[in-house]
Amino acid sequence: MSARPAFHANVLIQHQYESSPMQDGSLIAAVDLGSNSFRMEIGRLDHGSVFRVDYLKETVRQGGGLDEQRNLTSEAMQRGWATLARFGERLAGFKSFQVRAVATQTLREARNRDLFLKKAEQLLGFPIDVISGREEARLIYQGVSQVLEGAQEKRLVMDIGGRSTELIVGIGSQPRAMESYRVGSVVWAERYFPNGRLDAQAFDTAIIAAKAVLDEAMTGFSKGWTAAYGSAGTIGAIADILHAGGRPEGWIEAKALVELRQQLQSAGHIDKLNLLALKEDRRPVLGAGLSVLIAVFDLLGIERMRAMDTGLRHGVLHDLIGRDSDTADIRSQSIERLARRFEVDALQAQRVQLAAEHFFANVIDSFDDVPEQSQRHQRKLRWASQLHEVGALISHSDCHKHSAYILENADVLGFSNNELHRLSLLVLGHKGKLRKLEADFEDVRFVQQLMSLRLAVLLCHARVAPALKGLSLNCHVASKNFTLSYTPSWASKFPQSMHLLQQEVQSWQKTSWTLALLLS
Repeated sequence: MSARPAFHANVLIQHQYESSPMQDGSLIAAVDLGSNSFRMEIGRLDHGSVFRVDYLKETVRQGGGLDEQRNLTSEAMQRGWATLARFGERLAGFKSFQVRAVATQTLREARNRDLFLKKAEQLLGFPIDVISGREEARLIYQGVSQVLEGAQEKRLVMDIGGRSTELIVGIGSQPRAMESYRVGSVVWAERYFPNGRLDAQAFDTAIIAAKAVLDEAMTGFSKGWTAAYGSAGTIGAIADILHAGGRPEGWIEAKALVELRQQLQSAGHIDKLNLLALKEDRRPVLGAGLSVLIAVFDLLGIERMRAMDTGLRHGVLHDLIGRDSDTADIRSQSIERLARRFEVDALQAQRVQLAAEHFFANVIDSFDDVPEQSQRHQRKLRWASQLHEVGALISHSDCHKHSAYILENADVLGFSNNELHRLSLLVLGHKGKLRKLEADFEDVRFVQQLMSLRLAVLLCHARVAPALKGLSLNCHVASKNFTLSYTPSWASKFPQSMHLLQQEVQSWQKTSWTLALLLS
């Protein structure tokens, strides 16, 4: 680990999780599939802090493996797969709730990412979440802020990756403005420093191009903050080089960047660089990363920045622990904000939620699953219930389609693209024709969630609390059959609901699953 004064030698996160359901001694791991490097951080939870157990980093440079059609080349995929296979071996024995893997800009862009991810997840042994640029920014801020003091300090945090740069302004641990820009060390090295040359023209062009992309950052990030911090990676590498040259440890000053640029230009080529603390994996992208950093310093008027050893993967660890608690899970807060923004009928959402949870509880034991996973499935069903009418503000006609579109395309803090897609499918399928739903009906938990939500919405059709006593749902996984049992008194009391249930039976006949009504 670098000597930069970011935090105590092996403490990754401090004093945040006294109420976490995870026990002391639990191991957790974060995997970061960056555009330049793949990283894995393994930590151990101990009395509210996370201590480093292991850290692996491999330079994959996947960001340089996109062809003109924005497809990953076979060579780039092979490099990534080989690294993830080694990471997977180290993670053998970890449970799903102990690991989170995230992918950033390169896989956000790659058109053939599904091809890469299918094998990548098999090799790693865990799902890989492709996260949005703003979600990446939020996680970076969390990773940095967890080791900083000053609860009321208004701070600027930035990270320069291989294909994107993130800027965040926040107060204490709370981010207030976040953005991701498509400018990074790998892609800038390809465009403006071809064949490793380091001349004045290359720097001038690269800096101007970076400013053109980052110019809109002037609006939200140039004023108000009192301290600037840089996340690990490019910024950390530059800080180490400056310190080796006699500059203060862990700090980057604007005038020092100008002097470093002159040193690089004097060398003329990356092969001629002779800088203390320059690691070989950074050599090809140093000039490009420096040009982006100079552009940001110029645009935002930064005089001095503190380099941190923490970043995205530490934010992922922070989030991973919070995901086992409703109160700490940022996703639950994001769902509530989205519901308020689109003026969702809170009473109806609550009725649907309670009914859906009733049916899901009936079938939760019908499929082999660990308790932690079952709780996560319950939570996602609850979110779908809360947001199934989020599109009603746009139009009551085809509300389910509007709701799904919002979830599929919104930046919802805490969620990966994969999670939002699954949530949008649940919301899209809460009513209407199932045969048009492009979902995986072999995913048993998804089908159980979908059935529970559809029944809940159906029974809440009058927008009053439904009578659930006398109704019981069973799931027979092997035969792909649901059976809804009802009492004679329930059927006679609610004839309209019985009519709608009979129609629902016909809807499921268009899928590989069936629904049967059974008089009990």
